[in-house]
Amino acid sequence: MEQRSSRGARPEAAGEEEEPEVKKRRLLCAEFASVASCDSSVAQCYLTENDWEMERALNSYFEPPVDESAVESRPQTVSELETCVDLTNEETTDSTSSKISPPENIQQEDDSMFSFITWNIDGLDLNNLPERARAVCSYLALYSPDVVFLQEVIPPYCSYLRKRASSYEIITGNGEGYFTAIMLKTSRVKLKSQEIIPFPGTKMMRNLLCVHVSVSGNELYLMTSHLESTRGHAKERINQLKAVLKKMQEAPESDTVIFAGDTNLRDQEVTKCGGLPNNILDVWEFLGKPEHCRYTWDTQMNSNLGIPNTCKLRFDRIFFRAAAEEGHIIPRSLDLLGLEKLDCGRFPSDHWGLLCNLDIIL
Repeated sequence: MEQRSSRGARPEAAGEEEEPEVKKRRLLCAEFASVASCDSSVAQCYLTENDWEMERALNSYFEPPVDESAVESRPQTVSELETCVDLTNEETTDSTSSKISPPENIQQEDDSMFSFITWNIDGLDLNNLPERARAVCSYLALYSPDVVFLQEVIPPYCSYLRKRASSYEIITGNGEGYFTAIMLKTSRVKLKSQEIIPFPGTKMMRNLLCVHVSVSGNELYLMTSHLESTRGHAKERINQLKAVLKKMQEAPESDTVIFAGDTNLRDQEVTKCGGLPNNILDVWEFLGKPEHCRYTWDTQMNSNLGIPNTCKLRFDRIFFRAAAEEGHIIPRSLDLLGLEKLDCGRFPSDHWGLLCNLDIIL
């Protein structure tokens, strides 16, 4: 995603004289209050009681109270988030889900197919975050993907997903600031190992998150990243792309390798990099360059950023390297997610998500 020059007033900007720990706690209070739809005093109370550990504090906030008197004293705003979609539930009754129309080719889960979603969920934008998070959860509950690649995750959002997505194991690329994450459906995807590859030249906390998994007898090497943002950082972004492609090439030949993430790439940058290696394909191009899912960052259709100029770019991309014994896993379809505007008047993210279905040849 293109980094915005300003995300709105941040607590740490309130005073340059504050101690670093005070600034950190102000930010934690702001993040907690945004996710929980409560005021900062309530946020501070829960954080203080849980030693300023965000995940513990959020879990404490969302846990049912132990007696009726606690119910009466609990902030009323919690009801909004307690109606969120539980990702372990096949059916959703959340009002957000009624706005979501699945593609015609959605199928029931079986061993002959594999599906994943990649999405920059724009966790850094705290505006309307609870409703936007519910919408993302609705999509995950609807499609029940085997794997989810996420970018721009923040600690409160990650804690929220861990609470609501108990059927997934979540591996993160960091634990502070903002980061990437890979969610694995534990009933189908078995984690074998994980690895974080640093980008030495990054100025934006970027890295490459990798996991080695098995699905229906197939070995897969899955990767995600959020490559350096903005046109001015093209050189570093190209270096990061080269690192991604190198890591894909180094994976065992018996593994199917999938990279999915927010690349921030312009087509000419891929050309400048020398193009993709012969054994690595761009899934969108492989599927015939379908026009309906060409642009994943479209400021003409998506008004979240309020940018007056029209920008249409294919920032979010999927790279695929087949296993040496070709034909076991083959990309079949690609669709955009998050196109429906929510009740708050905004979309789940400033990026569209990508849903990819692949066939497994048994």
